[in-house]
Amino acid sequence: MTAEMLRIHPDEPEPDLVRHVARCLESGMVVALPTDTFYGLAVDPVNLRAVEQIYELKTRAKHKPLSLLIADLAQAYELVREISSVFDCLAETFWPGPLTIIVKAGSRLPLRVTAQTGNVALRVPEATIARAVVKQLGLPITATSANVAGAPECTHARCVREQLGDQLPLIVDGGPTARSQPTTIVDLSGGADSWTIVREGAIPTYDIAMALQR
Repeated sequence: MTAEMLRIHPDEPEPDLVRHVARCLESGMVVALPTDTFYGLAVDPVNLRAVEQIYELKTRAKHKPLSLLIADLAQAYELVREISSVFDCLAETFWPGPLTIIVKAGSRLPLRVTAQTGNVALRVPEATIARAVVKQLGLPITATSANVAGAPECTHARCVREQLGDQLPLIVDGGPTARSQPTTIVDLSGGADSWTIVREGAIPTYDIAMALQR
């Protein structure tokens, strides 16, 4: 297999090309596309065979849940079991942007996507292509970084082709990603108003704490 390279405008994605990507995802394909941090591997999260392919491609540990990209805050409400004031505050302050929020998953998501944890990691990306694909598909898409486990994350499509080009049917080339830092990950799955920084990335812990003190 040799990946098709599909160039899409990063700021004004061509609708016909976005529809093509969505059709590929609907058919169960794994597609690499740019997010606002790194290139990610996208699949339809309710297609369990497609989800399994991501774990195989990345040689990813099966106990690690996959993060999901969503189009807007309204879509998050459809996927989360309970919405807390902390979640609302962080989402309204930092989305779209490089903040991933771990919450208890609602019943619409298969346990396989949560790696049997019952938790899901959600993000509304700044990347226009990713949001356009999610809107066209009508579902969230997975967003784990498009690299082999242990290898560097990719900020260009050519990096994805070098690492995974013989294992992917489609790589969306949207140019370089806006950042080279990973997302900050905040875990809200403990319930109530508790929160924990799992990984500090593009958004400093200080900014998270200040937002929650307002």
